[in-house]
Amino acid sequence: MTENQRHLSRMAEVSNALVQLHKAHFGRGPTHARSLLVGRDTLLCMLEDVMLPAEQKLVNQGQEEKVQTARVAVQIATKAEFMSAVEQIMQRKVRAFTSAIDPTADVLFEVFVFERDGGESG
Repeated sequence: MTENQRHLSRMAEVSNALVQLHKAHFGRGPTHARSLLVGRDTLLCMLEDVMLPAEQKLVNQGQEEKVQTARVAVQIATKAEFMSAVEQIMQRKVRAFTSAIDPTADVLFEVFVFERDGGESG
């Protein structure tokens, strides 16, 4: 397997792991997921079609901020699980993780920042 094939395989593995975590915590997972390494230390995962029917109803009523608030609360509660899954796949320590949703577009972004080479975080 070439280095490029290993990289693509890891990106697919990350995407699949995040879909499974979303299924476990929300009862359904996104229907589209894509992960990319941005530079050396940042992993961006874009998940589409993530919202639950109840969340979609809130968006339809103009209450996007309630969806964002609830999603942030879940992200805080499950942060360790998401970080652990990515660390196992990528074999790198995550030093920062955040999540953001655009409820109108039904797109969620998971962003992981790894410790720099040598384990330094600065």
